[in-house]
Amino acid sequence: MESHKKVLGILYIVSGAMLMLFMFLLSMFVTSILSIISYELNPHEAAILDLVSSIIQFLPAILIIFFSIPSIIAGAGLLYQQKWALILALILGCFKLFSFPIGTALGIYTIWVYSEDTKRSNSSNQ
Repeated sequence: MESHKKVLGILYIVSGAMLMLFMFLLSMFVTSILSIISYELNPHEAAILDLVSSIIQFLPAILIIFFSIPSIIAGAGLLYQQKWALILALILGCFKLFSFPIGTALGIYTIWVYSEDTKRSNSSNQ
């Protein structure tokens, strides 16, 4: 079971890093597109677009803070065999179920590893 936890830890670190990279690239792309569009607008429309773009720029940061960084932390905790890391991975895995297809597979694998670990710890306690 420990090998599954290590694999899960590596997968969480990779998925968190990939999400972070994707969000940074998406943020740069949207910012550049919005700045190009703002040159074509009149001043009143440009002011509205600036307000909308400032709101849009916070969305990737929020996703990074709530999903990417905790995924990396959970992955590192699983690699260092911390007890709390599997619970954090389970919580994140439930959120990842909605990210089809790779996130769904990672979420299902997380739930399976957690249930097998729980079965193993319950049978050793009896």
